[in-house]
Amino acid sequence: MRSDPLPWRRQGRAAFTTLLGAFALSACTTTIVESPAAPAAPAAVPAPSVPMGQQWLYGSAEGAISVRQTYSQLTAYALAKAKARPADSVIIDETTGKPFACGDKPLAAVFDADETLIWNIGPMRWFALTGKEFDAKTWDQWEKTGTGKAVAMPGALEAMAALRAAGITPIANTNRSAVNAAGSEQTLAAAGLGAFKHGETLFLMGDDATGSSKDQRRATIAARWCVIAMAGDQLGDFRNGFNKPEQPPLARRTLATAAPYDGLWGNGWFLFANPVYGPSIRGGYDDIFPAETHWEPQQ
Repeated sequence: MRSDPLPWRRQGRAAFTTLLGAFALSACTTTIVESPAAPAAPAAVPAPSVPMGQQWLYGSAEGAISVRQTYSQLTAYALAKAKARPADSVIIDETTGKPFACGDKPLAAVFDADETLIWNIGPMRWFALTGKEFDAKTWDQWEKTGTGKAVAMPGALEAMAALRAAGITPIANTNRSAVNAAGSEQTLAAAGLGAFKHGETLFLMGDDATGSSKDQRRATIAARWCVIAMAGDQLGDFRNGFNKPEQPPLARRTLATAAPYDGLWGNGWFLFANPVYGPSIRGGYDDIFPAETHWEPQQ
């Protein structure tokens, strides 16, 4: 037999055939490579629950009815007083302790603005969502840009219309900032409450040097007007002396409901409920629950 002069060629062909088969097999085989698992979506953080005070004041039928009743009582009282033409204002002169005389001054009724003429639902919702009771920077923005978002309190529109028709001018005395006077004028007007003009029928914190105390502003108003009714949601809307921080809650209550102030509530002074904020929202167990009232169930 003739020997093959090129044995390496046969070996090469065999090796090539083997390699080609392996390549074909690999081409027919699908390799599955698992992708890393996608990160799980973060769990949704539930919104904080609405504070109970806001639920009652801004959402409940009871809150709306309470406000409307107070406005109805105020309106009836003011209209009756306008016919009788009182000798004295319901604003007390803090220097003498006596009411300002009316003389022949035009008739007026004085209102706080926030939670008295309007409900500030916009920022109160934001404070609740962010877990804040109050933030001065946020409130400053609200005073400037909240036009159209505040709502007139139940009965307020009807009361303003009735007072004006009877010749009684509504005046707002509020601790909104004088720097933001234009925003407050626009907010009250957009809520349907009519025109309030800074320096004439709108008085603001910063109008004098006494800060958040409204006593001097009340004196300024009483010098121009015969005020026959006054309304607010805080005792400081009637007299700043009720808001001394050293007074425990029950002592403060005793002061505000004793003579000579006891006869003014519902009789010239009209208080709107506000369980959301202000000096009334304070006190510990010993402040609120006198020792003689303590009780515990038997085990």
